[in-house]
Amino acid sequence: MIYLRKANLEDATKEYELAQKIPAQENGYENKAYGVSFEEFVNKTIPRWLDYDEGKNLDDGHVPDTCYFLWVDDTPVGIFKLRHYLNDWLRDNAGHVGYGVAEEYRGHGYATEGLRLIIEEARKLPIDTDELYLSVLKNNPASLKVQQKNGAKIVREDNTHYYTRIPL
Repeated sequence: MIYLRKANLEDATKEYELAQKIPAQENGYENKAYGVSFEEFVNKTIPRWLDYDEGKNLDDGHVPDTCYFLWVDDTPVGIFKLRHYLNDWLRDNAGHVGYGVAEEYRGHGYATEGLRLIIEEARKLPIDTDELYLSVLKNNPASLKVQQKNGAKIVREDNTHYYTRIPL
């Protein structure tokens, strides 16, 4: 069974193990939990994610977002973040969704299913547009394919990125 579960303290050990398998910067996904100690993960990272989900204690320029882990049965395989709305910078750049799947779990359709599930979660939010905005590095065709399988269309590009939209 494949499902999303919000980051939480009850699953901290498994969440932490997965977070250490996804590099800090890889294929455009920024994993701020990579390389932190387990103590910092439990006492700072998870509480920060929970605050951001509620729109509390946001850093300058940040918007509320929810951090989900993608689980396959009892194993987390990926991290997905869903921004509740966009500011001008996010609208022109990163968009609503960021995700990373640990290398050992790639090639099994998990990113595609995870994005499908994130789209379902987005439909529950009062997102200020009728589309999800995403971006993908041009040198990451696998992620572009994941987005396109979920209905994404390329709306523009620059030297390094494609910018896509998925109808809600």
